[in-house]
Amino acid sequence: MKKFFEEFKAFIMTGNVLMLAVAFIMGGAIALVVKSFMDNIISPIIGAIVGHPSFDNVLKIGDGRVTYGAFITDVFNLVIVGLVLFAMVKAYDNFQKNKPAEEPSDEIKLLTEIRDSLRARS
Repeated sequence: MKKFFEEFKAFIMTGNVLMLAVAFIMGGAIALVVKSFMDNIISPIIGAIVGHPSFDNVLKIGDGRVTYGAFITDVFNLVIVGLVLFAMVKAYDNFQKNKPAEEPSDEIKLLTEIRDSLRARS
């Protein structure tokens, strides 16, 4: 059992799992910010234009209710979340492009010299 927990600890401590955990937490935080943006900024604007702040349209079929307006609101929220995430990825990509190139390590320089000398001999 001790070996199992040691392997689990090694698995959890790998960079990929930690990055996934950070991404999951950041995704939740971004969702809260986008929800607040929708509830406090976009919905009042929609309310000023349409007359009520959300698409709460309901279609009654017998005893059933089809709340297609709530679906439209959720799709609108999804599009906003997608736009925010797209903007964040674009900003990150631009940051990575403008980042200065790192100087290769001494080991890489030495391996490059060895490779070049071996090619010259061939």
